[in-house]
Amino acid sequence: MRPLAMLPEILLFGGGLTVLICGSFLPRTRQWRTRLLAAVVLVSAIVVAAVAWAGGETTAFEGAFAVDTATGVVRIAAAVGALAVLALAGGEIAGSDRESETYALILFATAGTLVVAGAQDLLVLAPGFLLASIPVYGLIGLRRDGVSAEAAMKTYLLGALFGIVLLAGITLLYGVSGVTDYTELTRRLPDAPDAVVAAGLLGVTAGLLFKAGGLPAHFWVPDAAQGASATVATFVTTVPKVGALVAIYRLAQIVPDTVAWPAVLAVFAVAGMVLATLAAYWQDDPRRLLGWSTVAQVGFLLVPVVVIADSELALPALLFYLLGYTVTNVAAFAVSAARPDLRELGVFRGLARSSPLLAGSLVVALLGLVGTPPTAVFVAKLTVATSAWEGGWAWLAVAVVIVTVLSLFFYLRWLAPVFGRSTPGQSDDVPRAEPWAAATAVAAAVASVALGVLAGPVWHVLTA
Repeated sequence: MRPLAMLPEILLFGGGLTVLICGSFLPRTRQWRTRLLAAVVLVSAIVVAAVAWAGGETTAFEGAFAVDTATGVVRIAAAVGALAVLALAGGEIAGSDRESETYALILFATAGTLVVAGAQDLLVLAPGFLLASIPVYGLIGLRRDGVSAEAAMKTYLLGALFGIVLLAGITLLYGVSGVTDYTELTRRLPDAPDAVVAAGLLGVTAGLLFKAGGLPAHFWVPDAAQGASATVATFVTTVPKVGALVAIYRLAQIVPDTVAWPAVLAVFAVAGMVLATLAAYWQDDPRRLLGWSTVAQVGFLLVPVVVIADSELALPALLFYLLGYTVTNVAAFAVSAARPDLRELGVFRGLARSSPLLAGSLVVALLGLVGTPPTAVFVAKLTVATSAWEGGWAWLAVAVVIVTVLSLFFYLRWLAPVFGRSTPGQSDDVPRAEPWAAATAVAAAVASVALGVLAGPVWHVLTA
C-alpha cells in the first residue's frame, strides 16, 4: 500500500469542509471565491488521480479500497463532471444565498462517489453510499420551490428505502459468510445458501442502482432533473452514476457460479432501457426527457457488467462508456442551462438560426446519447454490444441495437424544432444565452467528439 493512496478522496472531502467554512465568512458578493477554491480542489484531485493511476495498482486500508484502472477512471470522470457543473453554476447560482453550500455539497457527494467506486469491503461501501447520497438530497431541494421540494422529498424517501435495502443486503452477506471483505467473500460465498446469497446481492445491487438512477430505483431521476436547478440536475444525473456502476462491477466479481446473477442484471438492463425509452417519448420538458434518458443509459451501462466474467472487452467498454457519457450528458444539460427560458421542446424552434453554436452543441449531445459516430458514446455502445456478443449473450447485444434505434425518435422530437422555421409572430428579440453554460455546452460537445475520434489511444490506456 502506498502512502496517501486515497489522497483524491481526502482532497475532495477536505475541500468541501473548507468551502463550507469559508463561505460562512464571505459576503454574498464574494462567494465566487469559494467556487474558485472548489475548482482548484477538483483540478488537484484530477492531477493526483492521474499520478496515482500511472503508479500502478495498489490498495488502501488493508485492501478495503482498491486503487486501479477503474478507480482512476472514476476519479477523473467524476472530477471533470463536477468541474463542468461548477462552470454552469457560475451563471446560474452566482451571488445566490446558498452558493457556497452548493459547492460544498457537490464536493462531498463527489468524494462519496469515489469511495463507492473503490470500495472493496461492504463496510466501506455503506458509508460511501451515505456520503454520496445525503448531499444530493440537499442539492435537489436548494431552489426551495414546490417542484424542487417534491423532487427532494421523492429522492430522500427512495434513498432512505434503498439505503435500508442495501444495508439489509450487507447484513445477509455478512451473516452467511462472517466477513465483509470482497476477497474473503469470493472464497466463502460458494459454500453459503444460494437463496440467501442471492437476496443479499439483490439488496446491495438495488441500493447501488438507486445511486446510478437505474431501474427499479429510478423514479426520482426525472423529477430531480425537472425540479432542481440546471446545475444540480447536471450533477445528479452524471457524477453519482459513474461511481455506482463501477461499484456494481466490483460486486459482480464476488458472485459465486451457483447464483445466476448475470441473468438478473440482464433483466434490469433490458427493462431499464426499454421502459425509460418508452417513457421519454411522452416528455415535453427537455430536462425531464434527459432524466428518462439517463435512466435508459444505465441499462446500456449494465450490459458489460453482465458479461464481465465472459468477455475481456467488458471492463474497458464500461469505463469508456462512463467517460463518454459524462461529457455528452453535461453538454445536453448545459444547452438547457444556457437558455433557461426554453422549458418545452416546441419553443426550441428556430434555435439553429438564432444560436448556431448552441444548436450545434445540442445536436452533438443528443445524437451522441443515441450513439451516432463519431461521438464517444457510439464507440462505447459498439464495444458494449461486441462484449455482449463475445460473452455469449447475443440476444443482449441485439437488444442494445434495437433500443438504440428506438431511442433515436424521442431525441429527434427535440432536434426537429431546433431546425424548424420560427413560428409566425415569434419575437425576433431572442434572449442572450447564458455565457458560462453556453461555453460549457460547446466544450463538452467538442470533448464528446474528440473522445470518439481518439478512442483508439484512450482504449489503449484503459487496457494497459
